[in-house]
Amino acid sequence: MLIMKAIRVKLWQDLVNFKKPTSFQLKETYPLPPYSTVIGMVHTLCGFTSYHEMKISIQGKYFSKVNDLATRYEFKNGGKYDVERHQIKVDKYGVSRGVSTAELLVDLELLLHIIPEDPSLVPIIEKAFREPIEFPSLGRREDIATIQEVEIVDVEKRQSKKSTEISDGYNAYVPISLTENNSIHFKSHESSVGRDKLLGTRYSLTEKYERVNHGTEKAPKFFRKWRKKDVIYSSRIFVSKKDVFFFDEDNYLVFIEEEE
Repeated sequence: MLIMKAIRVKLWQDLVNFKKPTSFQLKETYPLPPYSTVIGMVHTLCGFTSYHEMKISIQGKYFSKVNDLATRYEFKNGGKYDVERHQIKVDKYGVSRGVSTAELLVDLELLLHIIPEDPSLVPIIEKAFREPIEFPSLGRREDIATIQEVEIVDVEKRQSKKSTEISDGYNAYVPISLTENNSIHFKSHESSVGRDKLLGTRYSLTEKYERVNHGTEKAPKFFRKWRKKDVIYSSRIFVSKKDVFFFDEDNYLVFIEEEE
């Protein structure tokens, strides 16, 4: 049975926004950070200058949500300053300043499992979380994260001695592929009339991007082409004692996909 080394990290944040890319005036937040946000934090803390493949399991919970006012700055690439339109002039370019609203999660607890493809990176990532080179943030730059626990743990796919539910009232992102092979289940309840599977909210979350040139060699126009992962966000997750699933050595569920 393959045993993988993972860095298990527990974090806490008081107020945080993981912005949904399609929200603008009200900056809505995902209930947990997308994969790309966590991967970006790992790379920043480690000082990586190139991309390293890694599997991420994300689970956690928050107390409530609030809305907060924020200042919004907008500009068009190459847009010239117009005294009747812009509030700020930067050289010859114009910037508009206005008010927006940000949706914030309150008292967020996170349990992350980080499994780098290259096992030699495990001690580097562990040290980066134990001795961060700068204040750790997750989400916006000002969303400071308090690191509560860092452990290297073994993760393996095995049967549990008993039916296991997600711990501590947490929610998790469950990759769709785990639901398609029935390796994980969702508890139904009275209000789930007509639905007995995939009891949760479906998201398409960003994971990794590559820069693609849609211009020419002389006049390049680079855009980010994202690799996304379809997931179910739910708290009603359990694995029966007949199922084979990923657990860490302390019996926490680990929501990762197998190698293709």
